[in-house]
Amino acid sequence: MTRTVHAFLLALRDLPSPRVIRILAQILALTLLIFAAAGAAIFFGVRWALAHWRWLDGASLDMAGVLIALALVVGSWLLFRAVAIVVVGLFADAIVADVEGRHYPAAASRAVDVGWRQNIALALASLGRLIGGNLLALPLYILLLVTGIGTPILALAVNALLLGRDLEAMVLARHPDRPRFDRPTRWSLGLLSAASFLVPVANLLAPILSAAMAVHLLHLSDGKPR
Repeated sequence: MTRTVHAFLLALRDLPSPRVIRILAQILALTLLIFAAAGAAIFFGVRWALAHWRWLDGASLDMAGVLIALALVVGSWLLFRAVAIVVVGLFADAIVADVEGRHYPAAASRAVDVGWRQNIALALASLGRLIGGNLLALPLYILLLVTGIGTPILALAVNALLLGRDLEAMVLARHPDRPRFDRPTRWSLGLLSAASFLVPVANLLAPILSAAMAVHLLHLSDGKPR
């Protein structure tokens, strides 16, 4: 865990980099665009369905619209991690290459170029693991609702495991000859990343911070970063 915290602190220092800021802006813009498009489609689609089949009268339809909007706001916060990490997958090679180029030039010179097809494959694999893992855990989420705190703790643990695997795959794509992280390292990486997604405002930086942290974890054993 100490090594992961060290990598986290190094990743924080990477945030002011002009290229990192540019990539972060692109990630956030694309993520918000996806949310806006999906939210608008769901909102107007549900309102049209309710009006078309005349399930509600005018006043009730307006109230339903307010409830739908509130549900979309809450859902957006809960799903931000899912969409953001998929979007990060599309920019993964640029993020990893930037951090490696500045701190680990020797490793960067040996890296394998990752094309957009592989980036898309990584992003889709991440999405598949996210949906599958949380669907498997859904019965436990429901059972633990009565505890008040059990469901969010389990969700954090499940998503830490999934996110650690996603971030590991992201950095190893450029270095297929490197061994996988050991389980404690992968778990601590996923836990810090998943926790950062839960903090308002900080969760906007979490996608790129998590990717940079994974790069440092991969290369710290080779020596101190520059």
